[in-house]
Amino acid sequence: MKRNYTNLDHYIEKLFYEKAYPGIAVSIRGPEGILFQKGYGYRDVEKKIEVDENTVFGIASMSKSMTALACCILQTEGKLDLSDPITKYFPSLHLPGTPDECVTLRTIAMHRAGLPPLPPLEWSIAMNSNERDSPWYRHMLKTAPNKMDKIEQVVDYLAAGNYKLLGAPGEYMSYSNDGYALLSYVVDMASGITLEDFLSERIFAPLGMTRSVLDLDAEKAKAMAGDNMTSLFERTEDGKLIQDDNWSVLPPFRGCACVKSTASDLTRYYKMLSDFGLWEGKQVVPKEAVELLIGKSFPLGKQPYYCLGLTKSLVDGQIICEHTGGLHGVSSIGGFTDSGYSATVLCNESEVDVEEFQWVCYNYILGLPLEKSHEWAVPIEKSFSMPEILCGDFLAEEGLPVHAVVTQDHGILKADYGGTKTLLKYCGGTVFAAVSEKDPKKRVSTLEFFIRDGKAWAVRCYNRMYQRVC
Repeated sequence: MKRNYTNLDHYIEKLFYEKAYPGIAVSIRGPEGILFQKGYGYRDVEKKIEVDENTVFGIASMSKSMTALACCILQTEGKLDLSDPITKYFPSLHLPGTPDECVTLRTIAMHRAGLPPLPPLEWSIAMNSNERDSPWYRHMLKTAPNKMDKIEQVVDYLAAGNYKLLGAPGEYMSYSNDGYALLSYVVDMASGITLEDFLSERIFAPLGMTRSVLDLDAEKAKAMAGDNMTSLFERTEDGKLIQDDNWSVLPPFRGCACVKSTASDLTRYYKMLSDFGLWEGKQVVPKEAVELLIGKSFPLGKQPYYCLGLTKSLVDGQIICEHTGGLHGVSSIGGFTDSGYSATVLCNESEVDVEEFQWVCYNYILGLPLEKSHEWAVPIEKSFSMPEILCGDFLAEEGLPVHAVVTQDHGILKADYGGTKTLLKYCGGTVFAAVSEKDPKKRVSTLEFFIRDGKAWAVRCYNRMYQRVC
């Protein structure tokens, strides 16, 4: 297949300047080696120091697949079983009204334990990081029951049960950072070494990921990075870009969000997964472990299915597994195809969309037009027959309480989604594309409603379930 490096470079550069992000790093790797690696923009805007493929970034929730892979490796070695109940490792952790044996390591790793979006991770960030003043920060300080800097505090909060479960374990998928906090410590207990050392010895070192580390406060990452580590950026409500080096510190959530790495290193990791544990002819991770992570036991379709730490979907005839990440100064995505290619995009600004860049990388790999979209939920020329059953106020309380308020106006469904006004475009089933009311070409999220007793009791906004409050 003939690929045009220059066309890709120009396309990414144009998209980057349209987005006006401070800096990104892009890496694509395949059976033939490195296909593309480049940085765009700056790691230090004030000093005009540029990003490159070896700049160290935070990767946030992209860390989850590494923690899940550690669990899978340990199962192949007989040191744990994904069917183990979480109470084997945390005896006091009983979810309200739920049989202990049903809340397993597997249901937790798949975000299917029944937990709704909950605030411990946000409390941990606020109580342990150097944060600028904001409504979010003030709310977190006001509501946090403690410093949330120990796993026992997360366990106590979950066991207290002051929240409404979504359903039985295995029934619904809703993204839960708390579950991956637990798995971080399960790896410690099952392996006999820390998760930090496990990742370093069993994954990073064999792959030559010399610029990757699981590091709570970024001090080890700074020492490892030398002078090539990004600063962190976010925008104020009036659009002003703020630069700092205040990394999010969230001690119990180590394997959930705390790896620092580079675009180049991460495509090594994803390339290894695409080859079921092989790296440069050597089986560095057991094939069975990767099969447990994303293998044939998981459904495959156009809608991404969350396996263990990675989603899996069918895109233009190729299986793609991937994960995103986001924290202060971190917006990231990485993944791989089943044909042996990997791609990673890392950005140093909070809460921005990098998926479009990743689609460009996949299109380059697959020989498709670079601008081709891969949204799984596509609006159709039909209307939902009972819009009234979807209307209501749905709430998630992961940090600041976030509402998705669904209304209809002359049969047109709308949603005020976290303060953003959207139009809901029907995609079939109970799935809708939420697009900006101001700019209908801009997709805000994908919403999937869940119906019970004649009305929607919940809506999944991207990967988190919001429950009806009125």
